Amino acid sequence: MQKAILFIHPLDNVAVAITPLAKGVALLIAEAAITVPQDIPAGHKLAIRAIRSQEKIFKYGHCIGHATQDIPAGAWVHSHNLHTDLADVLEYKYEPVSEVRLAQASSQTSANSPAQAGLRPSVFRGYRRASGKVGTRNEIWILNTVGCVNISAERIAKIGREKFADSPVDGVFSFSHPYGCGQLGDDLRHTQKVLAGLLRHPNAGGVLVLGLGCENNQMQQLLKVAGEVDRSRLRFFNSQEVQDEVEAGVTAIGELVVRMQNDTRRECALADLVLGMKCGGSDGFSGITANPLVGRIADMVTNNGGTVLLTEVPEMFGAEQQLMNRAQNGKIFQQIVAMINDFKNYFISHQQPIYENPAPGNIAGGITTLEEKSLGAIQKGGTAIVSQVLEYGEPAQHGGLALLQAPGNDGVSTTALVAGGATMILFTTGRGTPLGLPVPTIKISSNSAIYQKKPQWIDFNAGALLDGAATQDELSQQLLSLVLQVASGEMKTQNEIHGYKEIAIWKDGVTL
Repeated sequence: MQKAILFIHPLDNVAVAITPLAKGVALLIAEAAITVPQDIPAGHKLAIRAIRSQEKIFKYGHCIGHATQDIPAGAWVHSHNLHTDLADVLEYKYEPVSEVRLAQASSQTSANSPAQAGLRPSVFRGYRRASGKVGTRNEIWILNTVGCVNISAERIAKIGREKFADSPVDGVFSFSHPYGCGQLGDDLRHTQKVLAGLLRHPNAGGVLVLGLGCENNQMQQLLKVAGEVDRSRLRFFNSQEVQDEVEAGVTAIGELVVRMQNDTRRECALADLVLGMKCGGSDGFSGITANPLVGRIADMVTNNGGTVLLTEVPEMFGAEQQLMNRAQNGKIFQQIVAMINDFKNYFISHQQPIYENPAPGNIAGGITTLEEKSLGAIQKGGTAIVSQVLEYGEPAQHGGLALLQAPGNDGVSTTALVAGGATMILFTTGRGTPLGLPVPTIKISSNSAIYQKKPQWIDFNAGALLDGAATQDELSQQLLSLVLQVASGEMKTQNEIHGYKEIAIWKDGVTL
């Protein structure tokens, strides 16, 4: 009977149903027999003892809200009897983890650092660029300065893929968006920052920037935002200035193919890997299986000098103090505080509630409050010390765990990770999504049901932990092996196989 529920932390007063619990089923909890008074779906919480009205409810060893009524032992705990404790903009205090832990994190910045989380340091084979960055793919990317040329870019990409299918290039892809025309202020800067991040991305061995000619997002300003780029791998023209933009584009692609024909994979260390961590369509198991598993990979990579990017700032609310206490120093702490409170003020300035979360799918999957969602979500960053705080569209500068400013929206936040330099995305999900990014996107299911239902979406099943089919150490090593195989080009992810490659840009400004 006890295998039907999972206890996460000794301080918790709720457990999680691993399988659906029917009304009247008997459970043995703390040597006491308890009868479940109503049906409880898998992934949802139940009280392991009687909880009084207004009493704090604990999961993951932390408060996730308070009871709004008396809850008998064994009863379902969800939105009908649990409410958030979160408030608006807060004052925070820096209470860093031990000096020993900080010293360990500071010393573990080379590829020869000792492995953590029971994993073995390994290498992968990637494309080292003139910038020193390493790509996991050698593709040609077509970037639009403006949405008016989306279809032209898509036609150029399609013809390019067909015409140069036998070349050593991994593929030709365009990434449509509706922006660049009539944008002003922060809105235009957001568009330029993301496109600049893609323009200098190491997975793009060649880039064609396709403009129209009359848009606000002019090429020279975009290049200025991008900074130093390899001009020999860049082509650009305005469609208004050529007779046939598709023909001109295909010619440019041919030039880039010639430039890339001698690109080869070389052995690279984990210090050269940049991973973006994301969760979407989370359920009650996400913070138990998939997110902690990804966190172990994060520890492995950062402890060996690599870089991990964590974003979805609104899904840090309620767990932000844990991240703040892992700040490398007081300056980083203050940057995290500013990032959190700036994002709260963003909601307030638009007259929207700060805690309009979890989403309907999260709630159906068993997540009740934002504290609960956030405590599960930040586990994707493992236990690493936070060494960087990045603005939207800003690239990571060095190894370690970086917090990146972006919303929780799947498309916008994952695009921000790629613009920040992530050459692969580890994307956990409990309910599934076909979303894919310009870079390989490894989808990791929190439960076996969605893995079996959507094999065309999911690459790895963390639900095997709940099924008893594998241990956490075994799954960690299996996932690390998959990451390295994908990074080396030995395997493609489902998003690559099925052509799910897209971007979404954060809009927060004026359009003329």
